[in-house]
Amino acid sequence: MAVAMGSASVHLAVQICCNNEFKANAAFVTGSPRFGNKPLCCPARRRFSSSATRLIPRASSATAVEDGSNGDTDTIPTPKVIIDLDSDPDATVVEITFGDRLGALLDTMNALKNLGLNVVKANVFLDSSGKHNKFAITKADTGRKVDDPEVLEAIRLTVINNLLQYHPESSSQLAMGVAFGVDPPKQQVDVDIATHISVFDDGPDRSLLLVETADRPGLLVDLVKIITDINVNVESGEFDTEGLLAKAKFHVSYKGKAIIKPLQQVLANSLRYFLRRPTTEEASF
Repeated sequence: MAVAMGSASVHLAVQICCNNEFKANAAFVTGSPRFGNKPLCCPARRRFSSSATRLIPRASSATAVEDGSNGDTDTIPTPKVIIDLDSDPDATVVEITFGDRLGALLDTMNALKNLGLNVVKANVFLDSSGKHNKFAITKADTGRKVDDPEVLEAIRLTVINNLLQYHPESSSQLAMGVAFGVDPPKQQVDVDIATHISVFDDGPDRSLLLVETADRPGLLVDLVKIITDINVNVESGEFDTEGLLAKAKFHVSYKGKAIIKPLQQVLANSLRYFLRRPTTEEASF
């Protein structure tokens, strides 16, 4: 994934094993659909509230950064946050990219621990595309990877909130700047234009669902809720936050098989309908 800077890329690896145990927050781990080998379907008409994800652990310092950078540059990089359930069978991988700014590695790890999670490994590397932080995360109480959508959304918002504590100048570039930043985005994304949904066959036993839409708090929870409401299982996936947009890649199936074409159309139409109307039954904010 690293791209060489000139003749060589700069690579710094840090591996951290956390032995302390933390109790998981029950607000995040009960009654939610889950990714995994045996995903659970949501009952009909059930609506997940993502209000629990508003309680975000904050960075302990709003000004210090690990490399001493004060962030005064002409070009403000657009932060990227990737939540990956595919690349590691034993842990959920969270990757943060933010130009060449090192941000707050240890502080972000502490904030994740406050969610009842263990950071079992952390890697930091710098290449021509910027600086990357990678965290391998498991549940503190079970040692297993995180697959609960509400916890995954809490992780996403925690990381973004901490990032903006250290780099408030970037809040205008993120949709989450409205919730966490000092400056909200100067323009709003037209959801109808920004939303793109595709479904492809990915072998006989599953399909690949790609979703791109305007980002907002609670989006990951709502996407899984919409998918499972029509009895489609979410097995694994990746959720990317970049600027004003969110991009999701889900491996999905229906009764252990790839989704047939008529159901693919139903799935795409359902997602388009609800993404354009995020406050149909309960607010997702």
